[in-house]
Amino acid sequence: MPIHFGTDGWRAVISDTFTFSNLRMVAQAIADAAASEHWQKQDGIDPQKFVIGFDTRFLSDRYAGEVARVMAANGFTVLLAQADAPTPAISYAIKHHRAAGGVMITASHNAPRYNGVKLKAAYGGSALPEQCRRVEVYINDNEEQARGPNLMDFKKARDMGLIQKFNPLPAYFDHLRTLINTDIIADNPQRFVVDSMFGSGRGTIRAFLQGTGCEISEIRGEMNPGFGGVHPEPIAKYLTPLAGALGSGMGNFGLATDGDADRIGAMDERGNFVDPHKIMALAFQYLVEKRGWRGAAVRTVSTTRMIDRLAKRYDLPVYETPVGFNHIADYMMTEDILLGGEESGGISFKGHIPEGDGPIMGLLLVEIIAQSRKTLGQLVEDLLKEVGPAYYERADLRLSRPVAKKEMSEMLVNQAPAEIGGQKVSEVSSRDGVKYILADDSWLLIRPSGTEPVLRVYAEGRSQQMVADLLAYGQRIAESIV
Repeated sequence: MPIHFGTDGWRAVISDTFTFSNLRMVAQAIADAAASEHWQKQDGIDPQKFVIGFDTRFLSDRYAGEVARVMAANGFTVLLAQADAPTPAISYAIKHHRAAGGVMITASHNAPRYNGVKLKAAYGGSALPEQCRRVEVYINDNEEQARGPNLMDFKKARDMGLIQKFNPLPAYFDHLRTLINTDIIADNPQRFVVDSMFGSGRGTIRAFLQGTGCEISEIRGEMNPGFGGVHPEPIAKYLTPLAGALGSGMGNFGLATDGDADRIGAMDERGNFVDPHKIMALAFQYLVEKRGWRGAAVRTVSTTRMIDRLAKRYDLPVYETPVGFNHIADYMMTEDILLGGEESGGISFKGHIPEGDGPIMGLLLVEIIAQSRKTLGQLVEDLLKEVGPAYYERADLRLSRPVAKKEMSEMLVNQAPAEIGGQKVSEVSSRDGVKYILADDSWLLIRPSGTEPVLRVYAEGRSQQMVADLLAYGQRIAESIV
């Protein structure tokens, strides 16, 4: 099975395609790409330095060690995390240590049977598409030329100083203290639950808030490479243990991070899931109204238009991108962006790296609650009174056969309905899939998958009935294709 190195790296099933042998081939291609003239060179960056981290998945530490051996054998000095760590902490370490790039061994929020490689650039975010393409070119070239990976004995590389173990958290925490106001939190300490979902964010939020007076209970924080048999994704259906912890009185709200802690989810005091749409809107509102910060918002096509309504109130621009945080990162590096995020829970804000970061967004939410002296549930209610109502659902509809994404999108544009659910379709966008925006600011996004026979349907409505009508329209589209 060929190794495909996509925009977010490589992901595969452990012991099927994700093997030590294949991983070494990928690591060699990364070393070749990073040493080539095509790799992005920046002033002050050490072109021979790489940072490597890993999550809590099965064999992730061993896989990271193998990548380090290959990079060292190619003349790179490797900073290897001494323990599992959040992806954003590793990404920040790349920037902090002025490395040429980095590798994170993780399959993020995917099922336990997967592992993967995330490639990071010198600026502390996902590698550029051309960098990822270059890696894929070297994978294919090396295979065609039967060129195996260079490999150095781990102990020898340590003795030579080519592999150096380090702790990424102290520098990461120092940076977070410039962005999170711990004085506000200490003035009104919170009692809450953190659900790390057995991922590499475990202990991070609690360690950062040590000394603030907060009473933090952590669940699913022990090492469990099988993630308890669920996807380590902070969405409502996987957060039953967090709801149970809140129901038993362990805290007044809950925060949850995914397998590698680059995504955030939350629960209010009643165990209601607070999705990333609401977290983004609350953060945007707080940064403008309480901190007095300015800047544009950038969001993906599948993310709430509550952001747009707030931006209109603040006279701030909004940029819409295709799905994927790499598109958000492009704006964060070139424009004055206050907040950027996507519906899956990857969110970041001004002054931070262009990378989704679960811990920093969880900490910002703690600061927001502490400053307001309200419950999270009350904050969400107030938000929805101001810029809502906003109800959101997503459905993945299976098709009997794959469909050509381009032709499907053209058909959806050409056959756009005049109205859905009694509301006129006022705008049609084909930025990523096809999006119908209605007169009342409700919207329906239909995105054919490029890799499997699935139609991804996203809907945000001003009422539950509108969401139902939007999803029903998406279902009819799927049936018409069949």
